[in-house]
Amino acid sequence: MTATGLSVELAQERMLALLAPLPTETMPVEKARGRYLASPLVASRTQPHADLSAMDGYATAGEGPWQRVGESRCGEPYNGNLAPGQCVRISTGAILPAGSQAILIQENAHVEGGAITATQPVEAGRHIRRKGFEFEAGDQLLSAGTRIAPAQMALVRAAGQAEIETSRRPRLAILDCGDELSSDPAQCAVHQIPASNAAMLEALAAGLAGTVERHPPLPDRLDNIVVALEAHRDADMLILTGGASVGDHDLIRPALEKIGARLDFWKVAMKPGKPLMVARHDSQIILGLPGNPVSAFVTGFLFMLPGLRKLAGAAECLPTRL
Repeated sequence: MTATGLSVELAQERMLALLAPLPTETMPVEKARGRYLASPLVASRTQPHADLSAMDGYATAGEGPWQRVGESRCGEPYNGNLAPGQCVRISTGAILPAGSQAILIQENAHVEGGAITATQPVEAGRHIRRKGFEFEAGDQLLSAGTRIAPAQMALVRAAGQAEIETSRRPRLAILDCGDELSSDPAQCAVHQIPASNAAMLEALAAGLAGTVERHPPLPDRLDNIVVALEAHRDADMLILTGGASVGDHDLIRPALEKIGARLDFWKVAMKPGKPLMVARHDSQIILGLPGNPVSAFVTGFLFMLPGLRKLAGAAECLPTRL
């Protein structure tokens, strides 16, 4: 810690140490977009489930020429066994019949009557997607804490899972503080400015927070702030903007003390965003952000978002460094 506060890295580490993933719930994978896996994804099926053709053409047995004896297409495989000198018409993704050894691709096939000959050498095993090429039953495909984006949703279903277990999304409450704030940006008196931080932080938290409650702007009065803090005790994370510095009307710290919250740290060696405070009130995490909108955005990005990710069960909570 320096004279100007904790380093950003240490402050993030200390804040995240105060948090744990929220209780889990099970839901259909289609409703889990943006959530994080609470446990590893383990395949309950093998993919491909059988040897498949990677090309349109003919599944052949033995040396040519071949006599066509049927067809194998997606959803309707050929159920017989191929004897040497036989072949079946096959579609991309269709199951190879028993006895087939190679795929004669359509571009290299010459058809005359019922006989099929190759115009180029046929290589055994080529153009075949072998059973289990992608994964086998029992393989771990995703680790706990992985975010479920569209690609992961497809993988979950391909693995044979219709439901997944995730941590529930955090409940977030945001309170702007300051006598100068107007809730209606079109109706500001000469001494007022529009309240913008809560709207900005709500948008920043989109996709992470399950619910967001925005309290009307609070005046710089200790009792009003205390009442608002108590009114949002059910939030997993509570954000206050403004009132976090050292001025006569910066009342967040005394309000936290009055409700019994434990201040973990105050001030971070960063600019903008120095007067950041982080506290705990029982299981609730409370962040006091600067009132300046730029400072509120920076501290929201560096602290609010990682905290929400930790609550939501993410394995990686901090912003990616490029």
